[in-house]
Amino acid sequence: MSDTWVTLVGNAATGVDYRDTAAGGVARFRFAVTARFWDRQKESWADGHSSFYTVWARRSLATNLAGSVSIGEPLLVHGRLRVRDEEKDGRRRFSADIDALAVGHDMTRGTSAFRRVVRGDAPLTRRPVTEPDNPADSHGDLSTEPVRTGDGR
Repeated sequence: MSDTWVTLVGNAATGVDYRDTAAGGVARFRFAVTARFWDRQKESWADGHSSFYTVWARRSLATNLAGSVSIGEPLLVHGRLRVRDEEKDGRRRFSADIDALAVGHDMTRGTSAFRRVVRGDAPLTRRPVTEPDNPADSHGDLSTEPVRTGDGR
């Protein structure tokens, strides 16, 4: 079975729900896609039906989404479409999820400022350790230990 890849243009309908897991960060949010069409009678653009998707992101994409996306912001989402078929209370329901590969702001509707996330053991990602248990072991310099970032690195 082959995957269905989609690119959707719409708006964040909810805030990003971010969770740290043993495998790294996971984030999800609801995404609204509304069809637009030219109404010849009114001679103006009109909104059509809205479709809602749950967008899932993992690892660094999840962490970056949590710090970058707010409700109502225009976005582009690219990822794998997953349609779920469930039966609840005797009723059959369908829902659509997107396993996101990339998410970005829609630059046709505003501006954005990109900030690259620096990975690794840079000095700013380390913190000093408290005094050693045995002061005789101290050599007068600060020891450091790595600080875990939100993506588990």
